[in-house]
Amino acid sequence: DKIRCFFEEGAFDDKGKLAVPKSKSINKIGHALHDLNPVFECFSYQPRLANLVAQLGISKPQWLQSMLIFKQPAIGGEVTWHQDGSFLYTVPQSVIGFWFALEDANLENGCLWVLPGQHKNGLRSRFRRINEQLQMETLPDAPRFDENSGVPLEVGAGTLVVLHGALPHYSEANRSSKSRYAYTLHAISGTAHYPADNWLQRGRDLPLRRLP
Repeated sequence: DKIRCFFEEGAFDDKGKLAVPKSKSINKIGHALHDLNPVFECFSYQPRLANLVAQLGISKPQWLQSMLIFKQPAIGGEVTWHQDGSFLYTVPQSVIGFWFALEDANLENGCLWVLPGQHKNGLRSRFRRINEQLQMETLPDAPRFDENSGVPLEVGAGTLVVLHGALPHYSEANRSSKSRYAYTLHAISGTAHYPADNWLQRGRDLPLRRLP
């Protein structure tokens, strides 16, 4: 229920001091831009986007989180294979990711990679809070990822990539001289159960809003 900045791991030297300009050190800003920043709120709740979410069959859709991701030049970190449903877990599974390319994304600057069709195998793990500690748990009968079948999604600025919550995806580190800005939103169903031990929780003063 806040807006916070998160640093790139590669932004600091061995002594813990910033090794790059502060403006180039931020990994992402999250996770309530869509509710607390007027510019992102206007974009996120626009009717065209609400219509698209409705067409995807999400019952009573709500935006759960938003992130502005920078993938900074030279130091943009790798994001390992994961499924959004592991982190934004609902029963039944309902999360869908909306990834907006604000700049061209390609192999050079760390575009997304996906494992086509492997969303049909279900979730492999769940990230949750246990005794005040955050832990990633492997789920029973967890599927294995065939990472050798990964396909890069090279897209131009302005492209929207829609990601099923169980689709494994990944991005390599950015060692190029170009950033890879993206804005992401994650929708869940307002009729699905959202467990109290999920890592991301809203306070009573900022409840989730249903899309128009």
